[in-house]
This record gives sequence, C-alpha cells and structure tokens, in this order.
Amino acid sequence: MSGPHVLVAGIGNIFFRDDGFGVAVADRLASMMPPRAGVTIADYGIRGVHLALDLLDGYDLLVLIDALPVGEAPGTVVLFEPDVPDTIEATVDAHSMSPAVVLATLAGLGGSIERVLVVGCQPETIEGGIGLSDVVAASVESAAAMVGEVLDDVFSTATSGGGR
Repeated sequence: MSGPHVLVAGIGNIFFRDDGFGVAVADRLASMMPPRAGVTIADYGIRGVHLALDLLDGYDLLVLIDALPVGEAPGTVVLFEPDVPDTIEATVDAHSMSPAVVLATLAGLGGSIERVLVVGCQPETIEGGIGLSDVVAASVESAAAMVGEVLDDVFSTATSGGGR
C-alpha cells in the first residue's frame, strides 16, 4: 500500500490583496512542513490550467486553499468539502482560477479527482494592491495548521485501513 497522493494547492491573485491568501498559506506550508511522501504543496496563483494538468498525475485528494466569501467575519477560516457535480461546464481561461474551471478542464482532459477539500478564508478586501490585510494575514498560521491536521487525518485513516 503506497498511501494517498495529495495535492495541496494555494490559489489566488496576489495583486488583489486578500485574494492572495491561498498563495500565502501554500508558501507558509512549504517553509514549515517537512517533506512528506505522497504530498505535493504548490502555489498555483491563477494558473488553473496548470493545476488541472498536474491533477492528471493521479491524485486522490486535492486540498484547495483560497480566499472566498464564507459569510463570516473577515479572517475567518473554514474547511469544507464542496459538492462536485459529475459534469461541470465552465469557460476555460488560461489566466484565471476557479475550482469549477479547474475541474471542468480536468474532466475535459479525461481526468478526475476522488475528493476535494477547501480551506477558505473570508477576505476583508480584494481591491487592487499587494499584501494581505492585517486580519487575513493573521489567519495564515491557523489555515496552515488546519491543512496540517487534514493531512494527518488523511494519512492516519490510510494507515488504519480506511484509505487505499
């Protein structure tokens, strides 16, 4: 048993303030976590097609990290498993990033992903500019810890016989 193959993808546009949250968390994870067999951590920015192509390598789990409206106070970090429809129609744009576009592109290329989890953070601002707002920047550590807990859970489930 080789264990799960997990891609942790930080997404977002660093030129729109808090939209760069996913990128900041991916960078933090890459600097703080020791390498782990079966886990790839990457900053995809707005390169959705690149992410879809990488998913063709046969990942079991995609963990997306992104700033998105979660209906909570700015800086609130949430974890959820989105419903992924069997068929997704989306317009592909090589310079944009949305989970629907990534999954539609992946399906169009003949690939699929078993499971998707999202670590999201309510942005304070997505106005033009570089640098996270203070409240969202303060959430980077808790989001990185949340991803670490997800990975620990995935790998402990796999070794106890609950995974492949």
